[in-house]
Amino acid sequence: MRVQNTEPLKSVSWHHDGKQFMCSHTDGSISTWNLRTPLKPTTVMHPHAQATSKESKAGPCKTIYKVEWKTVRGGDSFVIFSGGLPHEKTGKTLSLTVIHGKTTTVLEMEHNIVDFVTLCETPWQSDFQEPYAIVVLLNNDLVVVDLTSQGYPCFQNPYPMDLHESPVTFCTYFAECPTDLIPAFYSVGSKGSKRSGFSEKEWPICGGEWGTGTVSYPEIIITGHADGSLKFWDASAVALQVLYKLKTSKVFERQKTKSVDGQEDDPFAVEQIYLCVESRVLCVAGASSHVIMFKFNKQENTSEVTVLEIPIIYDIDDDPECSPEADCSPRPTLGVAFQQGSYSSASEDSAKKQPTAEYYVPLKVKSGPQKRAAGFQAELVCLTPWVDGEPPGRITALSVNSSYGLMAYGNECGLVVVDIVQRICLLNMGTPDLYGSSDPYQRVPRSPKKNPVTSMNDNGSLEQDRCRSPTSDQINGVCLSPTTGKQQMAQRRPMGPEMRRTKSQGTRKLQKMQSVTSADEGIFFLCTDKIDSSFSRSRSSSMSSLENISAEAIQWLSFAETFCKKNDSMTGRSLWVGTSLGSVLVVLLTLPANGDNRLTQPVIVSPSGTIYRMKGSVLSVAFLDSSGALIPYLSESWKDINRNNNKEKDDKRMKAPVNNSSKNRASPTSSSSEVKDSQFVVMASEKQARVVALPSQTCVYKANLTDTSFVVRAEVIPMKSLDNACLACYIGNGNIVVYSLPSLRLLYEVDFLPLMDMRIAKTFCFSNNGHGLYLCSASEFQKFSISAAFCEVLQDMLGTLFLTKDMPEPPKQGFFKGLFGGGPSLLDREELFGEASGKASKSVARHIPGNSNLEHVKGQAGSLAGELARARQGLTERGEALGLLEERTAKMMSEAEVFSNTTHNLLLRYKDKKWYQF
Repeated sequence: MRVQNTEPLKSVSWHHDGKQFMCSHTDGSISTWNLRTPLKPTTVMHPHAQATSKESKAGPCKTIYKVEWKTVRGGDSFVIFSGGLPHEKTGKTLSLTVIHGKTTTVLEMEHNIVDFVTLCETPWQSDFQEPYAIVVLLNNDLVVVDLTSQGYPCFQNPYPMDLHESPVTFCTYFAECPTDLIPAFYSVGSKGSKRSGFSEKEWPICGGEWGTGTVSYPEIIITGHADGSLKFWDASAVALQVLYKLKTSKVFERQKTKSVDGQEDDPFAVEQIYLCVESRVLCVAGASSHVIMFKFNKQENTSEVTVLEIPIIYDIDDDPECSPEADCSPRPTLGVAFQQGSYSSASEDSAKKQPTAEYYVPLKVKSGPQKRAAGFQAELVCLTPWVDGEPPGRITALSVNSSYGLMAYGNECGLVVVDIVQRICLLNMGTPDLYGSSDPYQRVPRSPKKNPVTSMNDNGSLEQDRCRSPTSDQINGVCLSPTTGKQQMAQRRPMGPEMRRTKSQGTRKLQKMQSVTSADEGIFFLCTDKIDSSFSRSRSSSMSSLENISAEAIQWLSFAETFCKKNDSMTGRSLWVGTSLGSVLVVLLTLPANGDNRLTQPVIVSPSGTIYRMKGSVLSVAFLDSSGALIPYLSESWKDINRNNNKEKDDKRMKAPVNNSSKNRASPTSSSSEVKDSQFVVMASEKQARVVALPSQTCVYKANLTDTSFVVRAEVIPMKSLDNACLACYIGNGNIVVYSLPSLRLLYEVDFLPLMDMRIAKTFCFSNNGHGLYLCSASEFQKFSISAAFCEVLQDMLGTLFLTKDMPEPPKQGFFKGLFGGGPSLLDREELFGEASGKASKSVARHIPGNSNLEHVKGQAGSLAGELARARQGLTERGEALGLLEERTAKMMSEAEVFSNTTHNLLLRYKDKKWYQF
């Protein structure tokens, strides 16, 4: 059969009787065809066409991509199709239309429809289908519609299909986390996940089975998204399961900002996440250079958020009266935060010399007490204001220590340390000021306004660095002086002539720079025109001359209790800072001696003067004890504050715990030369790794990680326990390299994944037990492991996606339907073309090969005549046998009749006699 239509065809759906079918077209029409009248359609309808009058023709609509015609026994049929809306309707989102009888329902989807399929009670197309659900595959989701409930509600999806509902901008991975963490996240997540409007029936799709193997420890993945939301996933099994969702945008008042090209920006996009799994303190850094600190609470409460506006600035004196002989060194910008929307100068003299800087904060936190849902509740927000119309750099490093009650974060310009107990800023300083007078670069004093620093963005293009700051006199707060550390630096390197400056047309030029020796006696040289790319390369900055060396991003932050200075006799609390130019600086933290004074006594933060130099941007810093075991980060255990309503208990909860661990402290001696090394610090950069013994600060092991490429991610991870730690590195050329600790001996190297996408570099991370994770596409996570023990049980953990099920019996054909030819019957391939199909039709031509030999033909004809004669003789004999059989049959019938009469007479004879008459 051949049918023709003027409109292009998109899909076809048959009726169950096999006599008619339905077609969808590009003009938004649906036509019905019958096999008896193939020249024209039986009906043509435009479901969504809008006609202005009865005489006017229906206007064209969008394409109907797919149509399905499903029948119901004793009821109206279902016509289901995608698309077909009028052209006047804006938007690219497709719709799904369900026509049942005289009712038309339009289901608009959030994303474009890829395909849909109708779930029916029977798989046989020749029977009444009885549809009960529609499975719709979208670009970013999977939706199942309930056809048996009024209004056609959707089933609530039990599986995580919205990984990229908002683009993933950051992720972190925790393997072997506390066992009570997943139940806690699930308990608060299940309260907010119950949404109305869904079908009350169970999820209709089933199939597959879980694997028999599993890991003995829980695993959690946290994803940060462009809309400011965080999702917590259970990754303990082979499939992800969403536990809890947190929206950081709820902390702020909603406001829209436009970018340069007119597109809407994502001011709340998550760029850094740090979770202390023991204390359940969560810190999140966003795209607007803001940091939010959350604390976990199982109950709802009403509280107010503390807001701190902390500028991260670095400005160099640009006084035109500065002579070459005068001291024009950069001034530090240490200070405390100021209240939101206010700013004043520190002294009247400084206000006369320089105007007050203009500050602007693009985000505004909701004021007053706010109701907080159970889960992570915001307690502190740190905002980084714009200075004189220039936005701050993005947050590049973030860390928190619940034991100390401190939080630290850094951006492309400087460092901030915040006391999360007293809710105050302890330090905000430009990165060059952390060196004091021991700055190995002796940076060129110039105005960032006149000579903006160029930096390389994630796309590899150059952009202007937006970091500038007022001087320290403009900060309204207490200013501290960083320690210079001249004694230690004098022991390490000879100080050459100071940098001399000459004034020419408003610019200063560098005349000479002396070579500098690093802390581990490795020498590097700074040229006047160009810096070696191996030293200057960084994710956040790319510098090609000494004029651009004032920008130094903070790349790594670690709180630790270790030996801060050379030949210290006891460990002390400290913050280790890694920068994009390869420096590792140690900042001293002095907490109150008595824990009872933690809420009242100030915390003193000051640079120690200890500087380590690395080749390339610093990626990680970790600490080992004397036996080579990894020293864990200090943290408090989480406590439910709802059970501790007593004020004294709450005060005790805020105390800094006293570290009584003897293995982390060296016994005091009378002479520093007698102090033995009892710790190791492992420092890894983009080019090399070094192990330095503490407190002697002696480099005991070092290794070049790569010569031709660079390290994307480096982490010190425990394998089976803290006693078995190793350094795992992911190289830009695609290799994964593992080194032993503390010896830095090569253990494992494999070609794994070339760095072809910046998404991989942003999301690649290592975790405990040799596990790792990265975002291989916009919607897929790839988990890997370098642990041989895990690979042995991996096959047992993998489940089966499909299960084999027996096909139900086909529908039985009625007697009268088959007798009177009610419709075509189902025939399989064997019945049509196999041996059971019988003889070929007479209308089918058959080729019989001929032969030119006449005698051969005559011989064949003679043999054929003989065969016919034998066949005739056989038929005659068969006829005679049938005649004999007929005679025998007639004789048996007569004998049977005689026997029947005799039996009947005998019955009548003995019918009325009693038993005793026999």
